[in-house]
Amino acid sequence: MNPDIRKERENATFNTDALTHILDGSPEKTRRRREIETLVIKDPDFQHEDLNFMSRSERYDAAVKKSAQMILKMREYGIADPEEIYSYKNCVQRGRTEPLDLHLGMFLPTLLNQATPEQQDAFFTPAWNLKIIGTYAQTEMGHGTHIRGLETTATYDPSTQEFVLNSPTVTSIKWWPGGLGKTSNHAVVLAQLHTQGNCHGLHAFLVPIRDMSNHQPLPGVVVGDIGPKFGFDEVDNGFLKLENVRIPRDYMLMKYAKVEPDGTYRKPPSDKLTYGTMVFIRSMIVGESARALSKACTIAIRYSAVRHQSELRAGEPEPQILDYQTQQHKLFPLLATAYAFHFLGQFMSQTYHRITGDINQGDFSELPELHALSAGLKAFTTWAANGGIEVCRMACGGHGYSRCSSLPDIYVTFTPTCTYEGENTVMMLQTARYLVKSYTQASKGQKVSGMVSYLNELQQRIQAQPVSSRPTVVDINDLTSLVEAYKLRAARLVELAAKNLQAELQRRLSKEDAWNQTSIDLVRASHAHCHYVVVKMFVAKLGEVADVGVHSVLSTLALLYALDGIAQHTGDFLLAGLLSMPQVSQISQRTKELLAQLRTNAVALVDAFDYRDEMLNSSLGRYDGNVYEHMFEWAKKSPLNRTEVHESYYKYLKPLQSKL
Repeated sequence: MNPDIRKERENATFNTDALTHILDGSPEKTRRRREIETLVIKDPDFQHEDLNFMSRSERYDAAVKKSAQMILKMREYGIADPEEIYSYKNCVQRGRTEPLDLHLGMFLPTLLNQATPEQQDAFFTPAWNLKIIGTYAQTEMGHGTHIRGLETTATYDPSTQEFVLNSPTVTSIKWWPGGLGKTSNHAVVLAQLHTQGNCHGLHAFLVPIRDMSNHQPLPGVVVGDIGPKFGFDEVDNGFLKLENVRIPRDYMLMKYAKVEPDGTYRKPPSDKLTYGTMVFIRSMIVGESARALSKACTIAIRYSAVRHQSELRAGEPEPQILDYQTQQHKLFPLLATAYAFHFLGQFMSQTYHRITGDINQGDFSELPELHALSAGLKAFTTWAANGGIEVCRMACGGHGYSRCSSLPDIYVTFTPTCTYEGENTVMMLQTARYLVKSYTQASKGQKVSGMVSYLNELQQRIQAQPVSSRPTVVDINDLTSLVEAYKLRAARLVELAAKNLQAELQRRLSKEDAWNQTSIDLVRASHAHCHYVVVKMFVAKLGEVADVGVHSVLSTLALLYALDGIAQHTGDFLLAGLLSMPQVSQISQRTKELLAQLRTNAVALVDAFDYRDEMLNSSLGRYDGNVYEHMFEWAKKSPLNRTEVHESYYKYLKPLQSKL
């Protein structure tokens, strides 16, 4: 054990395991997660050559092998609980994407949520047993986030009781679905439904794309891999072109919307039900943001504890770079953000399952808020985590650029979340539509509920009281006061965006043009609303923590997160009359004090995430702190080091030297 990192752990003021239990949900869940991780890590079938030294084809091959073994092992061990499946899968994949990700994460959930009981009998069991291997084909070459613009068509033919699917243009070719290129034999295809001469918008269809006996593409199906990307080297993201592909009528997923044998269309209770899988994935991405950022923080903070650099005082030993206030200012707010997002992820998971249960009972009342909340928080958390991972990489200096740090892989694997399942700016604008609608209802005296309930009373209060006469409400040392300030800021910016939108409409602009002319304000309002939700959930979690030491350090993190957010958006709080000019400098000073307080517990706080070395796969983030020894051993494994003299020397350099 590196002596620096040993000392960090000895100085911690709280019990690390107690915090790990809170992050996992209970001591029993921690025990079971660790048990599952041990099953995987000690399994020789999951050992392989370092992927960094393999070609893309080799990486895909290794990933398919590992995925197949993962399925068999889970069946062998009787792992069927969704949380345990997720733990096992995470440990097998160790932060990397796999060809079966969309089969497990989108295809199966879509069948569960949108198929009729009869369709589930026909399709789900074969899919669960990997006879049917599926993907989720939504995005097209010409349209992604604007899914109403998708061009793929499914036209009903009552004479044969079949749907005829077509990709009528080059831009309608399905593009990007993981597992589509080479792995899947079926796809849930989102297509525009045409029947009896009318188009009824997007619906989900189960489309066989490869022969079940030999895996060859079926007639009319043009399918393949889209080529190398920024990351995702193990995944066969694919394209799909459909040319008069016919499927039976009951291959349309008809739990909610239906097409009768004669072509009569029965609409669903809510149009948003078609997008249920997306809402599920967006809710999951919030938790993924926490995991990706927490891994990056673990690596950067552990490395900062063992890396010594420069001099604070001439002639004295080089200090740990974690002692530099600038390093703390880079990393500790991100550490606080990782914890905030973790608790937010727990909230989103609980909310999704609660509202989904209500939907299954026929209650759709909370579906609009779930849709808005999952869209906005998906954007808010992925933007923050994506930027934070890069800060962590740069905080590790030159060594962070090496793939032995694992930080480049974390970054390139996580970056797509900012655009898949909805491009982030568009997601914020979707949330803004809900906020403006809720504001309009509240301004007319109608009660709004859920996370926008603050609009019931606050918009009237803000409207009635000029900014200059509003009292300063922020006590920068009181978390309850800070939650209130974030709430008032959100209310103010929602009101501002709604009024600016109304002003544009009064200029006789069309609704579409008025929306576009106000879109910066609308995104700003959505961001403020999401920020309020995150702060609110972080502070609410503190009320569940009984351990005194853990409560103290989490409270410090929550306070840092809230104050750092105000520092980044000082103008908003000043304009809303929530902050005085003297408080701006007070927040800066208080932040420095919080950084110093957290310095003692920084390593223990990342230890509480409980990432084993095999999960991080990082030379810089090793638990034992023996960074340099491991970096050297890793470098020696490079394929370029298999020979002392590379063949290129004999082919090019030696002949060149002889001619000069």
